[in-house]
Amino acid sequence: MLHGFGSRTVTAIGLVIVAAIAVFLLEWNLQAAIISLVGGIAAALVATGTGDQPIELPREPEVAPARPTPDLQEVIESVLGPVLIIADGLVSHANAAALGLLGHHIVGEDVRVAIRHPGAAERLAGPLATTPQEPVNLVGLGARDQHWEMHVSGTTNGQRIVHLIDRTGSHAAERMRVDFVANASHELRTPLASILGYIETLGDDKAGEDAQVRGRFLKIMFDEARRMQRLIEDLISLSRIESEKYRLPDRAVDLAELIGEVRSELLDAQDKRSRDIVADLDLGVAPVAGDRAQLSQILHNLIGNAMKYGRTGTPVTIKLWSDPLGMVRISVVDEGDGIAPEHLPRLTERFYRVDPGRSRAAGGTGLGLAIVKHIVERHRGRFDVASTVGVGTTVTLMLPPHQKTTAAIAAATHSDAPVIKR
Repeated sequence: MLHGFGSRTVTAIGLVIVAAIAVFLLEWNLQAAIISLVGGIAAALVATGTGDQPIELPREPEVAPARPTPDLQEVIESVLGPVLIIADGLVSHANAAALGLLGHHIVGEDVRVAIRHPGAAERLAGPLATTPQEPVNLVGLGARDQHWEMHVSGTTNGQRIVHLIDRTGSHAAERMRVDFVANASHELRTPLASILGYIETLGDDKAGEDAQVRGRFLKIMFDEARRMQRLIEDLISLSRIESEKYRLPDRAVDLAELIGEVRSELLDAQDKRSRDIVADLDLGVAPVAGDRAQLSQILHNLIGNAMKYGRTGTPVTIKLWSDPLGMVRISVVDEGDGIAPEHLPRLTERFYRVDPGRSRAAGGTGLGLAIVKHIVERHRGRFDVASTVGVGTTVTLMLPPHQKTTAAIAAATHSDAPVIKR
């Protein structure tokens, strides 16, 4: 009967029953005893908080299910770059990146065979270091020009973890920086040495007194000084463009109008080749989102190159049109000696010249196409050079249109308002 009640409730009810029996024995009043019994039991139930609510028995604390230990192969697969686990000198595990670099046969092989490099073999065959060590630089692993850093660490059970980090990109950037400094120093040192030599010669009484010699030397000095000036201006321009490459230009630039301005400037410069410029412009092309000064610099560089390297008397053709995808395209075509295929991938490198002697004689700094490339990248465009030896060269730019202006033109075209065409 009392199943489900707590010990305190049972004790209270027992006391009530004893009290009811006592009332009956003392007073011989059955009705009073029953009333005392019922009231006492009800009071006991209320006081102990049972009522109609079931009594909750204490529960055993819940134990969270044990999480499965991740598989070692899963762990190394999550690491970026090639990773190998070495046990007793053998490759016990390798992630997909390591298998792709070194081959699927390396698992189970001697690590010195898997990574065929003297520096790696020496580090992996030696005793496991207790303190962090400098990484081992590996050259030619995977490809001849690839550079890797090998990091080796140990585990408590004596295994070794080998992690390879690709440093090819950073090595190439460092090499470019060193080459740039060396090339810039050379390009500045050559005209400076020439200027100093002629100044020293003019200091001689005999050379200095000869008006014809003096005039010829002064012209050479002036030309060399101008060459240094152009080089410094191009270096400053390149540095400024690189510093702004993450700031997207958003002003609308009418390229047909800009090409006309550049052509007029070249005609005013009285270059005999400027009269060979032929313009084939689609005047309905939408404006592009751009930096007007930098786009003018692109046109001056490309048209100037075509004038320098195209054959005298042949046209330098500038074409402006929109492609089916809505991108704005500009091409500059010359009819010159052309460029051999092996030179095309390197044309935008700083100070790279197909013909160094001819380039310097024409007044080139070797930075023109590098400047064009960086300006096009800042404008989120594309730049392509196609050339055929003996036929000529075509340089093509592809630039995105100015979205707000294009939308406004489209809205005006579909409205009843008159459209003004130029």
